[in-house]
Amino acid sequence: MHSFTKSRASLKSALKAKWRPTAAWGGVALALDLGTKAAADRFLNYGETLPVINGFFNLVLTYNTGAAFSLLADEGSPGQSLKMTALATLALLPFLYFFIQAAPGDRSRLAALGLIWGGALGNIHDRLRWGAVVDFLDFHWRGYHWPAFNFADLAICVGAGLLGLSVWREKPASPEGR
Repeated sequence: MHSFTKSRASLKSALKAKWRPTAAWGGVALALDLGTKAAADRFLNYGETLPVINGFFNLVLTYNTGAAFSLLADEGSPGQSLKMTALATLALLPFLYFFIQAAPGDRSRLAALGLIWGGALGNIHDRLRWGAVVDFLDFHWRGYHWPAFNFADLAICVGAGLLGLSVWREKPASPEGR
């Protein structure tokens, strides 16, 4: 019984060591996302374009009912927001595997997971509250235009990139018997 209690305490300590940095990065991503969306919603009018860097970057207030970067935004079916919320929530589940597998000292992987979860929670918040995600960052260059997005989308993309690098840099386990 003593070894069970000891291993349980060890597991609890490891989870706490992993949870803190993940929650910190997620909290920063979520706070930055919700704060900037609130500012955009307050200071911009829907559809208004405010040039920041001519020919490259604008602020523009839009409401995205679709998936990331406005994919499926024109579907407009009843319950679209609920479907997108459920899809976003389900999409987070595989990242639990990466969290469980991460070593407590793997700061880049834990930061990546925090950014992904914080960004996803920011967009889920919008869908549940307004039925659409607030987007306002608008980049374009030499005739190419990227759909408007927000800091949640940015956090998710940066987190996914960091996670990919973390997995790529990971040394494969050496085969037994060699």
